[in-house]
Amino acid sequence: MNRVIVVLAVLVVNSASALSLSRRGVAKVVAGASAGALANAANAAVAPCPSGSNNCFSTASTDKSAVKPWTWPAGTSAADARKELKAVVDAYPLEGQDKVDLGGWSYVEDKLVSDGSAKLEYRSGLGNMAKFFNGGKPFVDDVEIVVADSVAVRSSSRVGDSDLGVNAKRLNYLAAKLREKGWSAPAI
Repeated sequence: MNRVIVVLAVLVVNSASALSLSRRGVAKVVAGASAGALANAANAAVAPCPSGSNNCFSTASTDKSAVKPWTWPAGTSAADARKELKAVVDAYPLEGQDKVDLGGWSYVEDKLVSDGSAKLEYRSGLGNMAKFFNGGKPFVDDVEIVVADSVAVRSSSRVGDSDLGVNAKRLNYLAAKLREKGWSAPAI
């Protein structure tokens, strides 16, 4: 992405004299291109899932683990969208939902309102499953959220190959709550 900006800047500077653009005009063109590129880069700030993953979903993925980005209703500012998204995340039940995340969840990094990013840990797999497969400890899943021109998300298990549908159920729960508020947040 940065190479594209540099190439664009070189092209604009080289052609500025031919178009009789001022230095200020060139700076505006380059700044506008940079801002657009940075917004798109922020939207892709979450990592894609490993190819063929069965325990991860991401808006940066292009295979079966792909999730469509979430978008807020037209006319809503990005600042208001971040606040609404945070309210939906904060309302996620600590006791879990649909037999998911029975061990609770917590923020690792909470900058959702201030700069549009958050990292969370969700704990699931309590009981016999955890005793047998994970030494009695809950399984921990990581969720990343990045807000730019839309919302990029990633939910993935730290260990194992399968999550018994936990990551999809978690994202679907959040997406359904956002759809109730008029968002476009397709289910997995």
